[in-house]
Amino acid sequence: MEIKCGMIVKSVAGHDKDRFYLIVKIQGNKIYISDGKKRLLEKPKLKNKIHLKATKMVLDFEKIKTNKKLREALHKYNYKN
Repeated sequence: MEIKCGMIVKSVAGHDKDRFYLIVKIQGNKIYISDGKKRLLEKPKLKNKIHLKATKMVLDFEKIKTNKKLREALHKYNYKN
């Protein structure tokens, strides 16, 4: 599956394993991800492409302008009951 900006991805390695993030920016194999809580939109986390698993869900990146809206969009993925 092709990874693109606005896509929701799951971390499969590292201390943030099994958390969901939104792709903010892509530079080759390096991907910048944010969750709106620990990793804000203004300061995204740099992650290697091989440490992420793509989902089929793509958010409209233009509508996600604040960290609060990003947290709300990712809530159902990160906090399943």
